[in-house]
Amino acid sequence: MEIQDALIAFDALSQETRLKTFRLLVKQGTKGVAAGVLSEKLGIPHNTLSFHLSHMSNAGLVLSRREGRSIIYTADLALVQDLIRFMVEDCCNEEFANMKDSKKQGCTLIELPELSACCGEK
Repeated sequence: MEIQDALIAFDALSQETRLKTFRLLVKQGTKGVAAGVLSEKLGIPHNTLSFHLSHMSNAGLVLSRREGRSIIYTADLALVQDLIRFMVEDCCNEEFANMKDSKKQGCTLIELPELSACCGEK
């Protein structure tokens, strides 16, 4: 991931409503959730949510698909993975933190064996 792409993603997530929306979408995984359900769960008016979803979509964080009359939104988990990988690679040496794909668990794992040595104990 290029630094400009990371900046765009972080900029989109640097607003409370968008961050809450994105976290909820990540929890839903690949099945996603309809915009109306998101609006209800977050207590956000439809038009406000639409604005924020559009912003996140333009940043590449959110994907959408039509199912009947509903628009289903999902977090772009591949982008999330790239963003986390970008942060781990730039923040810490691989000796302290790295990511690996787990076929068994069907996800990417972050290994932090010595995070305190990397980031300093507080």
